[in-house]
Amino acid sequence: MLRFLPPVLLSLLLALLCLPVLAVIASWWQLDAAGVQVLAEMAATVLPDYAGTTLVLCLSVALGVALLGSATACAVTLFDFPGRRTLEWALLLPLAMPAYVVAYAYTDFLQFSGPLQTGLRQVFGLQGRLLPDVRSLGGAVLVFTVSLYPYVYLLVRAALAERAAHLMEAARLLGAPLSRRIREVALPLARPAVAAGVGLALMETLADFGVSSYFGIQTFTAGIYKAWLAMDNRAAAAQLATVLLLVVALLLAIERRAQQRLRFAGSRGGSASATEAQPTPLHGQRVWVAWLVCGIPIALGFALPVLFMLRPLLASWGELPWAAFVQWSLNSIWLASLTATLATLIALALAFSLRIKPRGLGRAAVRLVGLGYAIPGAVVVVGLLLPVGWLQAALPQTAVGGLITATALGLVWAYLVRFSSVALQSVESGYARIPASLDDSARMLGVAGWGLLGRVHWPLLKRSVAAAALLVFVDVMKELPATLVLRPFNSDTLAVVTYQLARDERLGEAALPALALVLVGLLPVMLLSRTLRSGR
Repeated sequence: MLRFLPPVLLSLLLALLCLPVLAVIASWWQLDAAGVQVLAEMAATVLPDYAGTTLVLCLSVALGVALLGSATACAVTLFDFPGRRTLEWALLLPLAMPAYVVAYAYTDFLQFSGPLQTGLRQVFGLQGRLLPDVRSLGGAVLVFTVSLYPYVYLLVRAALAERAAHLMEAARLLGAPLSRRIREVALPLARPAVAAGVGLALMETLADFGVSSYFGIQTFTAGIYKAWLAMDNRAAAAQLATVLLLVVALLLAIERRAQQRLRFAGSRGGSASATEAQPTPLHGQRVWVAWLVCGIPIALGFALPVLFMLRPLLASWGELPWAAFVQWSLNSIWLASLTATLATLIALALAFSLRIKPRGLGRAAVRLVGLGYAIPGAVVVVGLLLPVGWLQAALPQTAVGGLITATALGLVWAYLVRFSSVALQSVESGYARIPASLDDSARMLGVAGWGLLGRVHWPLLKRSVAAAALLVFVDVMKELPATLVLRPFNSDTLAVVTYQLARDERLGEAALPALALVLVGLLPVMLLSRTLRSGR
């Protein structure tokens, strides 16, 4: 049986994608007396602050996205009211907004010198600060909640529509009122979906750098960058990265367990449409309540941030750096296109190797590569730069450091570590729809190896491969932490420029690249909305 990837090439690919994580773990074997002293100083000074702030942030965001995502999913799934079809896809719009763009938008509008407080002081003759400072831990909780609740919304909506339908209908026929059906049937079955969605949202929260840095919040991700770039302390950065990696691994295990329970819950629910529960019609004031439940998250997570960014954009329209914007866009598009192409090829190769030989090294490779998206960009950066430093210390004349940090090689490598799993999941979902009997029939007709991929699989995988490339393209366009550190000189991207201009309080200029990122982010949202409608 011909395998698509030789074992040596597969092992090399696996090593390249797993090197950052292995390097961070290996940093503990490099500890010396100075490193122990650094750890002791961190434990006595910054580490409790990082741990406490990160814990409060994660608990608050978990509660917020669970409530918001569950409430919106219940509203559009269990009830029928005017505008429900529109709200179903509109609730996905915050996925197009990077969290750091939402943070910049709210800061510009709500800060002391912003238009809201300035207008209130002028109209009512008031003095001083009228609203709490948005650049705070509470502001970060709000930003992450309204940006990340769609993770919970999507999974809970699928659980309620596909798994609780027949039980909801059975409970109705037995005379249970709606409140009891929701409390004792729908919500318990949706609990694994809530847990899985919260896990995904918390991994995004831990991986964030733009919001925590801009708001001045002492999280682990901000601490890693401060330790490496500001204090030039690689040992401290590596140890913080290890702690963050352990937290993410715990969240990933919780999310995987929740996904397994979700699949188990769905394995028994019949798919017959005859047993599907019909949404309960709403009338009068209840329609307004449903609109508020669904409309407020859309407004806070998408509509208002876009409007807030349009105001400074239009105010500084004549002074916008259009020539530089074109260059930033070209840099972003080039890096995103290159990474999307390579990640899709890697995903296709791994998925086909696993299709040909489901056990062995291919299975291990797929599982390890699939962990990449859960690894924060800060950990990937530390994991790439650590072995570069070790190699330069051992071979001072080598040019590998410049090759990684002064060219696009290191940046694309970091992107592949993070986003190859995104492409792999899409390609694997495409393979799941191709029956194994097609492979057996093709082999009986003399088609194997490359011919099996090109003549049998590829025509059926085109849409999945295109979706994989699109998802990776958009993720790379929005990626900030890795790009901020590893980008070559004079090759700023839209994400980096948005962060730098916002940090310098030049929000009028930052609005242009920020809104460009939002427009790009709408592409996968449109794809997802179309997929959900077609799967109805």
